[in-house]
Amino acid sequence: MTARILIIAGSDSGGGAGIQADIKTVTMLGGHAMTAITAVTAQNTLGVDAIHPIPTEMVIAQIDAVVRDIGVDAVKIGMIGSDGTANAVADYLTRLTVPIVFDPVMIATSGSVLADAPTIAAFGRLMTIASLVTPNLPELEALGGADAILRHGCHMLLKGGHGEGSEIVDQLLSPQGKVREWRGKRIDTTSTHGTGCTLASAVACGLGQGMTIIEAVERGISFVRIALIEAPGLGEGHGPLGQQNVVDFQ
Repeated sequence: MTARILIIAGSDSGGGAGIQADIKTVTMLGGHAMTAITAVTAQNTLGVDAIHPIPTEMVIAQIDAVVRDIGVDAVKIGMIGSDGTANAVADYLTRLTVPIVFDPVMIATSGSVLADAPTIAAFGRLMTIASLVTPNLPELEALGGADAILRHGCHMLLKGGHGEGSEIVDQLLSPQGKVREWRGKRIDTTSTHGTGCTLASAVACGLGQGMTIIEAVERGISFVRIALIEAPGLGEGHGPLGQQNVVDFQ
């Protein structure tokens, strides 16, 4: 059966990150992507021009419509929109018994702020229900460090893309300690918009397909690396990945 992946995230009008990157990723990996859009953004490769949060009740209505009819095998949470939506989503998802991957989106690749202080404060509720949290280094610091995240009982994939040097180190941690580490040569490209969204969605898809967390993370990292290499080179700033160019990868 095709894995049913519910994506709760914002829309990126430029197609580089958010819901658009999520749908492309899940589709290329053989899953069925379903969405609950939390915010509409006007953005391109240069930055975010405007953000319009979707009312919380409409976000929950989207989730409920999908759950009641189609069903869900895994959930990916990205840009959440507001603290009220974060809490309402956490309340709703507690009734589900499926893997949940939470990408704590705060700042876009361009540097635009996508989550205010009250929203970030509400992330704790989402970490409590998550199977895996996928912060980058700045997000890790904003959330209080690895110990603060792991106290919620989830796994954490610490992404090393914001680190220094020619090598990227991604670490999978559990409350008991380090589970696995992946090292890869840094790919020299400016087409990095949507890497975090793509990785989290790829992992959620893998978990929904029955993979172990190590298998899902490993495939997700490989998928992102190929999508970076296959990026179409669009826009004047941080361009989108080339998820649509990653073939024979299921």
